[in-house]
Amino acid sequence: MAGSAEILMAIRELANLKQIERSELTELLSDGIHAALAKKHGPTVRAEVDVDEDRGDIRIVLLKSVVEAVEDAATQITLEEARYEDAEYEVGDVMEIPVDFAEFGRSAVQAAKQRIIQRVREGERTKIRDEFAGRVGDLLSGEIQQIERGKIVVMLNKFREAEAIIPYREQNHRENYKQGEPIRAVLKKIEETPKGPRLVLSRGDALFVQALFRLEVPELQQGIVEIRAAAREVGSRTKIAVFSRDDAIDPVGACVGMKGSRVQTVVQELGGERIDIVPWSSDPERFARLALAPAKVARVFSDPATKTIQAIVDEDQLSLAIGRNGQNVRLASELTEWKIDLYSSREWLERGGDIPLFAPLPEEADEAADVKLSEIEGLPPATVAVLEAGGYVTLNDIIDLDKEDFLRLPGIAPEEAKRIMKLINELTEDGADTAEGGDVAEEGEAGATDAEASTAGSPEAQGAEQGV
Repeated sequence: MAGSAEILMAIRELANLKQIERSELTELLSDGIHAALAKKHGPTVRAEVDVDEDRGDIRIVLLKSVVEAVEDAATQITLEEARYEDAEYEVGDVMEIPVDFAEFGRSAVQAAKQRIIQRVREGERTKIRDEFAGRVGDLLSGEIQQIERGKIVVMLNKFREAEAIIPYREQNHRENYKQGEPIRAVLKKIEETPKGPRLVLSRGDALFVQALFRLEVPELQQGIVEIRAAAREVGSRTKIAVFSRDDAIDPVGACVGMKGSRVQTVVQELGGERIDIVPWSSDPERFARLALAPAKVARVFSDPATKTIQAIVDEDQLSLAIGRNGQNVRLASELTEWKIDLYSSREWLERGGDIPLFAPLPEEADEAADVKLSEIEGLPPATVAVLEAGGYVTLNDIIDLDKEDFLRLPGIAPEEAKRIMKLINELTEDGADTAEGGDVAEEGEAGATDAEASTAGSPEAQGAEQGV
């Protein structure tokens, strides 16, 4: 049987492994010894335990009251037995009986050890709760420890004691996971189990996309730009709505980054998943118009009582607004938290729309819409070259852009952007007659276009841009 010094050293090593303070170690050890004494002498036993770490010694003393007749052997001793040790004892005195640690026996020592381990586990559980209670939505990294029945068990890099899992429903099923590989996921919630708190991580929730953007966009970290809403169909497409507290900072541009660098980093982490970034608006009609990007919406009507939006789009925008298998309108509805009903201009008029929304354009205007930029008089060849390098080939490609869009192109100075805008107004003959709120909507749609361009590398994005 090991002595108190060896036991103290072993328990001290356990405490160091579990990162327990010296004072807490003494308390844990004392509680463990009391538990062992209770197991041997009874639950009512009284004792004093003195742990001397410097000397490596544990002093244990049983306390028993001197009585005429014993009713509880764990706490009482007869006067006759007490005077056998010391003749001066009287009834009512308290007798101190030293206990050799070796007398505990193997089972008693095990009881002390179990009590200490239990307290250590309780401390770990409290630390996990304190550490992660306010971190839901944060990005965590670790290593795949094992994969069992579709569930991924993750060992976190900075908190290995915490139990962390990625359930099957929270995974991106287009990804392949292997044991030992590094992995990042967002903390979605903390579950309480009989074994303590368990961290539920996710790579399939929209929270994961938001966490990745916060990692890449300094403006989000600083609180200047916020992600106000998000909707996702994992492995396919995500829409996020962003808002800027500083009017001088474009929230969409901040998330897209220079030449799409920031959004592309997020897209790569998601395995090529398409991302639409649109400005957030407190006006549900404007927000719905923006959320349906990349489709251009002509008119919207809202019914606050039923939280329903009716959106009218031109015939060539209908398939783009609906999206593949209804995905675009479904995500837009989830993003705005309003039900969105889509109508083509023809269907709206057949249903008795209030006014003809899409009056036929003059024949000259139709021809002008298909004119190549290189054929437009007054547009310098150098400017045409810059526009074509940016993907704008015809007048129809630039007709809905604004000054800020042109300034984003390398080589376009403010004066040149102003001249292009003036030329567009002259060619369309109605540039100054925008619909009510049109300037605001066009600005938002242009922002969404930037986000689309940043993810245009995927076949799905290219198809959507072509109205497929």
